[in-house]
Amino acid sequence: ESSDARDQRGTLHPPAGRLLPVASPNPLAAPAWEGLEEEARETGCPFSPVPPSTQHQHLDTPWPGLAGAAAPGLSSSVVCATWSHPPTLGGQVQLESSSGLSPLYLPVTAVNTTARLTALRQQMRIKNLSAYIIPETDAHMSEYIGNRDKRRAWITGFTGSAGTAVVTMGKAGLWTDSRYWTQAERQMDCNWELHKEVDVTSIVTWLLTEVPAGGSVGFDPFLFSIGSWESYDTALKKSNIKLASTTANLVDLAWGSEKPLFPSQPIYALQDAFTGSTWQEKVADIRSQMQKHRKGPTAVLLSALDETAWLFNLRGSDIPYNPFFYSYTLLTDSFIRLFVNKDCLDPETLKYLNSSCTGSMCVQLEDYSQVRGTVQTYASGDVKIWIGTSYTTYGLYEVIPVEKLIGDTYSPVMVTKAVKNSKEQALLRASHVRDAVAVIRYLVWLEKNVPKGTVDEFSGAQWLDQFRREEAFSSGPSFETISASGLNAALAHYSPTKEQHRKLSSDEMYLLDSGGQYWDGTTDITRTIHWGTPSAFQKEAYTRVLIGNIDLSRLVFPASTSGRVMEVFARRALWDVGLNYGHGTGHGIGNFLCVHEWPVGFQSGNIPMAKGMFTSIEPGYYQDGEFGIRLEDVALVVEAKTKYPGSYLTFEVVSLVPYDRNLIDVSLLSPEHLQYLNNYYQTIREKVGPELQQRLLLEEFEWLQRHTEPLSARAPCTASLASLLAVSSLTILSWSV
Repeated sequence: ESSDARDQRGTLHPPAGRLLPVASPNPLAAPAWEGLEEEARETGCPFSPVPPSTQHQHLDTPWPGLAGAAAPGLSSSVVCATWSHPPTLGGQVQLESSSGLSPLYLPVTAVNTTARLTALRQQMRIKNLSAYIIPETDAHMSEYIGNRDKRRAWITGFTGSAGTAVVTMGKAGLWTDSRYWTQAERQMDCNWELHKEVDVTSIVTWLLTEVPAGGSVGFDPFLFSIGSWESYDTALKKSNIKLASTTANLVDLAWGSEKPLFPSQPIYALQDAFTGSTWQEKVADIRSQMQKHRKGPTAVLLSALDETAWLFNLRGSDIPYNPFFYSYTLLTDSFIRLFVNKDCLDPETLKYLNSSCTGSMCVQLEDYSQVRGTVQTYASGDVKIWIGTSYTTYGLYEVIPVEKLIGDTYSPVMVTKAVKNSKEQALLRASHVRDAVAVIRYLVWLEKNVPKGTVDEFSGAQWLDQFRREEAFSSGPSFETISASGLNAALAHYSPTKEQHRKLSSDEMYLLDSGGQYWDGTTDITRTIHWGTPSAFQKEAYTRVLIGNIDLSRLVFPASTSGRVMEVFARRALWDVGLNYGHGTGHGIGNFLCVHEWPVGFQSGNIPMAKGMFTSIEPGYYQDGEFGIRLEDVALVVEAKTKYPGSYLTFEVVSLVPYDRNLIDVSLLSPEHLQYLNNYYQTIREKVGPELQQRLLLEEFEWLQRHTEPLSARAPCTASLASLLAVSSLTILSWSV
């Protein structure tokens, strides 16, 4: 980037000239060429289409430091240039900059947003707004959102999962974190400025320079958390700028008839075999908590999608990777209101919910869109409404008088479902056994095919998805698979695409972070593999990450200890030599619900650990531009057996896939680490081995035996020839080892 393109605030501004994008595989994008030539004439910008052959090139050799990074010369804030007759380079279109700067490179995935911004600004004029804020979320503060809620992606062209857009009458900016800078540069046109900060303060600072005193900044109240509204409102008020709630979303109005329709997929009840309690038992428990609450709530309002799904043992498919459906619940002592698309419920499900009656255990259905009005009407009486402030949007909060509000960080449903009962624990354990079979099948397949040079990150992820689909009760992946080879693994949340990926190689590390949704549980596991000869530093880093995983997994701690207090045990072995990682150490996980289930985990906002909770444990290390390591297991919080009486807890790992022996430096492991590993490997043999044998997956069984041989300080990390022959013989005879 050119230093003269940066202003005093550190924000990059586009050089002179306009960008007209050429193509986009983005499903939210307009057709690649439609209207471009006419628009070029209108703006005085030369139009020169790009040969289709340049539109989909695999970037097997990304620019140093970042997988799939833009070519040298690409602005780190915007992509902006005047069209000429462009040659191509590495899947980029080389353009000549009208500003006289070095040539810029137009990513073939950039999206033309001029017409979209024009339509949005027309709506802003009608509402007399100086600016409009567009977050990437839905009305339930969901981590994953449906296509109809991808408003920020539609208006910007940027499809990353994190970021906030702000549009004024003359400018448009996107704020996102470092995971997505390269992607944003490749997808946005020069209508947009990229701001490399994500906090509200940065956005407000920009707004104060763009919006005059007395102006109004609009927002959709259903897309703002209570905390976000408070932060913006407080900061803007100081400069006499109004934060204006507009219940009609202006991006939706600009999007018009092209916006995806409201989902109409069936909502169904889980079979009793896959639930821990009936919905009636769960409702009774929440009502009991209401009665015991010192502030005497008369109702609980549920906004998060997994809350309603869990409460009624219902599932759907409105949200990618999550078995959820759009819904709210208002629960009182005398009635239950479920706000949902009623057309998605068949007669059997209506009967299951007792929807034809009006008693206290009858679920009365209302249309999804009526929740605000119904809550406002209910709040006009002598009531107190209990909400979880983390997931309730300002759109509902603003219609409840403050004196009638009881706000806790998390709702009673969120806290209750975090602790799994014995049946739910058994279900989650069973799902992890089958998931281990799928992952082991994939690792065996990789071991045979990577040396042939025929596997890439994307095709590998597809194979893993197929192996999971073949498992009983499978309902798809629980998130987009992170299949990262070599330097791509240094990007903690990298995922390959059909258009952009690298080959897997025996000479590089491969990081695989994946999970499945099953009717009995949700899984999430990460393994890092090297099929060749890793460097001494790679082995040390891997082993220290493994030590961190073990140290936290075997930790004994007092009941009700915060995960934040324990998190340092996962980092200590790395800290000892000056290494660290930048992401969280773990998160909760659900029973056929969220793969990232709050409020369990090791962050400051998580609730204390309790018996029956499931959490991931996932330390890592990332060498920028070279490799990445992460080892993730799901663990159950269980009672610890201690020498002296007391209420202590520990973790029991339920993920059942061996670590890569080729990357373990046993000289760094203590006797306690070795004992833990060998006990874990014996557990894997006992739980997964019979499953492989029963299904006649003998090659996978042999692989499992080799990779779970006991380790010792003097033993090599690879199996001996004699042991391999012995295992092979036992496999043929179908004996257990």
